Amino acid sequence: MPLDSLSSTELLTDLWIGGKAVPASDGGRFDVLDPSTGEVLATVADGSVEDALAAVDAADGAAAAWAATAPRERAEILRRAWELMTEQADDLAKLVTLENGKALADAKGEVAYAAEFFRWYSEEAVRAAGQVMTAPSGANKIMVLHQPVGIAVLVTPWNFPAAMATRKIGPALAAGCTVVLKPASDTPLTALAMAKILDRAGVPAGVVNVLPARRSGAVVSAMLHDPRVRKLSFTGSTEVGRVLLKEAADQVINCSMELGGNAPFLVFADADLDAAVEGAMVAKMRNGGEACTAANRFYVERPVAEEFGRRLAEKMKALRMGPGLDDGVQLGPLVNTDAVEKVDELVRGAVDAGAEAVVGGRRPSDEKYSAGFYYEPTVLLDVQPGSKILEEEIFGPVAPVVTFDEEDEAIRLANATEYGLVSYVYTGDLARGLRVSEGLDSGMVGLNRGLVSDPAAPFGGTKQSGIGREGGHDGMLDYLESKYIAVQW
Repeated sequence: MPLDSLSSTELLTDLWIGGKAVPASDGGRFDVLDPSTGEVLATVADGSVEDALAAVDAADGAAAAWAATAPRERAEILRRAWELMTEQADDLAKLVTLENGKALADAKGEVAYAAEFFRWYSEEAVRAAGQVMTAPSGANKIMVLHQPVGIAVLVTPWNFPAAMATRKIGPALAAGCTVVLKPASDTPLTALAMAKILDRAGVPAGVVNVLPARRSGAVVSAMLHDPRVRKLSFTGSTEVGRVLLKEAADQVINCSMELGGNAPFLVFADADLDAAVEGAMVAKMRNGGEACTAANRFYVERPVAEEFGRRLAEKMKALRMGPGLDDGVQLGPLVNTDAVEKVDELVRGAVDAGAEAVVGGRRPSDEKYSAGFYYEPTVLLDVQPGSKILEEEIFGPVAPVVTFDEEDEAIRLANATEYGLVSYVYTGDLARGLRVSEGLDSGMVGLNRGLVSDPAAPFGGTKQSGIGREGGHDGMLDYLESKYIAVQW
């Protein structure tokens, strides 16, 4: 499908700085590929350090007026952005599929989810409530105001190109901050489409700037060392997050980090197995497994382990794989060839260590998949403790299954990781479910549910899965500073 067939969405392929599309200062451009074919989809302006600082200039020029804009006015603009996204949902979903590869049904779900952040934060914009109280001594009043933190640099990944943009832009704008969005270079077209939607919704020039760039390290570093930048919000790998935290330390920048995950999926013998398998398919296969919330390790109590593995394998085997825009496709390609190679390496390592691939376990041999970045849906049984596949994010359609015997053992295995983003628990005993949920060291738990993401809920992790929360009221607080005023009257 050519990009020009997306009739309701105005496509940009240049940088978006100061309310207008501009080429890169040095004329640089890079290719965006269609993961289903490996062919060039579009060429996009490649932002430079000079462009990054120009974007900060634009954000700085708009900052004072946007911070002074009435909360209701900011709310109405965000509400209009939600309406525009909803009107253009079909074309936006096709655009996501074209540059990301995910199945169209997944892309439609992402666009609906992404739009909800604009609606939610249109409602939160008027609720940045402060506080007034009498000091315990009685000598004065304690007044607390919430003010915008300042210019925010937003760095987003390729796996949810619409939702990761709106999840950051929504609360930032609601709080009164101006932003520079640096989208992943694999999927810049969706982010640029968001810029145009926000422009049509009435966002003033300079409030939202979008800077595609292949030279990510240099352009983000330049912005983090500009003293006018006061906020960094990053979603991506823990490895890159560590680097950015070190960079941000030079100017003591306020940081929100949504980093890697290694989600355990616990199934106890008293669980409803039909529900557990359905939940596993959602938790594992949403976005083809390319999600930080994806179930990465399946721990199943021994009496039901064989049956659970069999049912899960049947479901995985039945998935229809192919280009994301084709009718009925449930599993599209991975985002690029590096992703395929990483998944294949993890699977081969597990099999070499004694695991059995009862479904999949390889790149497809059919010639019709040879041009794209595909990997077969895979279930691995008898995965050995210590296997690399249990320690790293798979980011692909692979489900490794491990058995356990005791509740304490399941919790110990689940927590034996440096990550702590999300965990999943299936059990028919509510008391056990809540007890295990409390014992799991993760920021979120899906209890008898394979999906946890919700714009109204605080999303984030513990340990090396991140700092701060996105979504819910907490998400806007990450873009606000508390100012305390001691006053007498």
